[in-house]
Amino acid sequence: MKKVTYFHMDTCPYCIQADQVIRELITEHPAWAAVEFEKIDETVHPEIADRYDYYANPCMFIGEEKLYESHLFETKEECRAHIEAVFRRATEE
Repeated sequence: MKKVTYFHMDTCPYCIQADQVIRELITEHPAWAAVEFEKIDETVHPEIADRYDYYANPCMFIGEEKLYESHLFETKEECRAHIEAVFRRATEE
């Protein structure tokens, strides 16, 4: 399994939505609970966030590869599709 680096902000509505989607997907796919998400609040750790190339939160990387970056007015369905793809990448051998 690959670790997911997850940039977020606690007050971001898109991040709150992403957290909900993660919980729902783990409920539907219990094996995905083993995926490690390193959540980094960019307001608390800007020195870490500055080392990555992204504009919006939530944003998820495996290693240096950006797999998901939210966009303004993103729907829950779009968010779900992106995060499901992150889980699939994190669990592939």
